[in-house]
Amino acid sequence: MRLVFIGPPGAGKGTQCKRLVELLNIPHLSTGEMLRAVKKQDSALSRWVASHIDSGKLAPDHLVMRIVAQKLASDECENGALFDGFPRTLIQAQLLDDHLAETGLVLDMALELKVKEEELIQRILKRAQVDGRADDNYETIRERLNVFNTQTAPLTEYYASQGKLETVDGMQSPDKVFEDIRACVARHQRT
Repeated sequence: MRLVFIGPPGAGKGTQCKRLVELLNIPHLSTGEMLRAVKKQDSALSRWVASHIDSGKLAPDHLVMRIVAQKLASDECENGALFDGFPRTLIQAQLLDDHLAETGLVLDMALELKVKEEELIQRILKRAQVDGRADDNYETIRERLNVFNTQTAPLTEYYASQGKLETVDGMQSPDKVFEDIRACVARHQRT
C-alpha cells in the first residue's frame, strides 16, 4: 500500500505514522530524513542538496521527487510506502502521480488528520515545554500553520477529486484515531 499522510504540525502524525508503519509493514518515507541522508553522501547531488538545506531554502520540487523516486525503486518499497512530509505542494503531488504512472504503481490513499487550530497551538506549545524546544513559540507555530494552510492543505481537494482522500478526526484519543485510520486503510487496501 502506498499512502500520503497529510496533517498540520501538532496533529499527531508522528504517533500515528509509527503505528501505521507497523500495521502495514511498509517503510516510513520522511522527505526531511531522506534529504539529510543524501546530504551526507559525497556526490554532486549531495552538494546540491546541501546548498539548499544549509541556506534555509526548501529543496526544489524536482529534486525532492528525484530522491523520492530513488527510494521508491528500492527493494524496501516493493510493497508500498507511507509518505510523510511529501508531497507538500500540488506540484509535488502531480510529480508523484506522474512518476507512479510511469512506473506502473498507484497511490492507494491520502489520509488527512484534522485537528482544530487552537488545539494544534496548545499541543505544540505543550510539546515545546516538555521537550525544551525554543523554536516552538507562538509566532513560529502560527507561521508553520500558515505555510501548511496555504501550501499543503490544498492537497486534500486534489486527492478528494481522485476519490483517494480519507479524513480522520485527530481531536479523539490516539487509540480512537488509530482505530479510524485502520478502517480507512481497510477501505483502500488492494487484495
